[in-house]
Amino acid sequence: MSPDEFRRHGHAVVEWIARYYERLETFPVLSPAQPGEIRSGLPAHPPEQGEGFDAVLADLDAKILPGVTHWQHPSFFAYFPANASGPAILGDLLASGLGVQGMLWATSPAATELETLTLDWLAELLDLPARFRSDGPGGGVIQHTASDATLVALLAALHRASGGTTEHRGVRTGQYTVYTSHQTHSSVEKACRIAGLGAEALRKIETDEATLAARPDHLARLIEADRAYGATPALVVASVGTTGTGAVDPVAEFARISHDAGAWLHVDAAWAGVASVAPEFRWLNDGLELADSYATNPHKWLLTNFDCDAFYVADRAPLLGALSILPEYLRNAATESGAVIDYRDWHVPLGRRFRALKLWAVLRYYGAEGLRAHVRTHVALAQEFAALVEADERFEIVAPHPLALVTFRLREGDEATLALMHRVNASGRAYLTHTTVNGRAALRLAIGAPSTELRHVEQIWELLSS
Repeated sequence: MSPDEFRRHGHAVVEWIARYYERLETFPVLSPAQPGEIRSGLPAHPPEQGEGFDAVLADLDAKILPGVTHWQHPSFFAYFPANASGPAILGDLLASGLGVQGMLWATSPAATELETLTLDWLAELLDLPARFRSDGPGGGVIQHTASDATLVALLAALHRASGGTTEHRGVRTGQYTVYTSHQTHSSVEKACRIAGLGAEALRKIETDEATLAARPDHLARLIEADRAYGATPALVVASVGTTGTGAVDPVAEFARISHDAGAWLHVDAAWAGVASVAPEFRWLNDGLELADSYATNPHKWLLTNFDCDAFYVADRAPLLGALSILPEYLRNAATESGAVIDYRDWHVPLGRRFRALKLWAVLRYYGAEGLRAHVRTHVALAQEFAALVEADERFEIVAPHPLALVTFRLREGDEATLALMHRVNASGRAYLTHTTVNGRAALRLAIGAPSTELRHVEQIWELLSS
């Protein structure tokens, strides 16, 4: 494809994306496709001769869109948002066009230095503790997701817990233990499996029945029991905004207990953390000055398309000790000088895209003022929805809702609650997901799409209440 051909097709692709956003509300939110339907509508074998890009776009409309669940739809209230924005899309396009492989500073200095700067900018916008900035022993890096952040936090924790020798002796069953709320994301259990500890190394902390936050007293008892047995507590994961209910664990108390036991404290604020861009939500940062690592996802609620997890460490040494391997073919003068950051040592893969471009574009385009307005708008809409639920005696709210997630159910019971969700989703007009709270089914309404307005909140309530 020549530059002229690329220019022509590129204009068509940008036009297609712009038109997609213009007609987004005409699509059913949840794809009605049945298993195998999309594949069966496409050729079983690859083309022998190349086709024009016009044919690709034509099939995108006719064959692919029917199988898309529209995460950017203003009535997508499921899971957590994975929102995109014009500046982020364009930043991602620029990154794709440059085609940088930023594994080392030497392989593209701009990719590394822009990422360091952008993560420092984000730390300032969120008012994170100074220990997470790059001008000290810590710093930030963009991971794929919060799951990757949890995994590398665990690897760093194991490295530190073993005295810096895990790369030599590995781990054995029962040697190290990990602790998190039973409300926490499944990524913690997966990290235990990947790291070789196995799911049996994970301890689930009981939660407070009212706040749904993990209980420090139970964490302390779990750690005490494991130490008495001879196990070494390696990692404690505190959640700031759990997946099911948005609960916030008491980070400062967790930190005291973790540090007394010599365990690493990782704070997973994947969804909720970015809300602290607005000063009135900075209570979400309480206790962070005591954490060893922290992660939040701009790709969830800060207008940056997937994937973009901001992961910070207070001390990068255990992370580098756990993950740094330098074969001869990667040796270079800049690395050996010690004057640069090589982000390949900060995560599992060797290779990495120029992800900082899209986050940098978002921060520059919206500025702190625009980002604050974005978060505040969604929080206000969630409170509007909560008020509607509270005013209807058939429903009840089952968890605190200080941000943009409301967890609720029908008083009639689990069967009725889940049946209601299925009817709403089948309508194509909105999409909800569910969780369990204190053993009972509940529905989650998470607001995060940039185009969601009050009318969309009123429409989902009309669906639910009727």
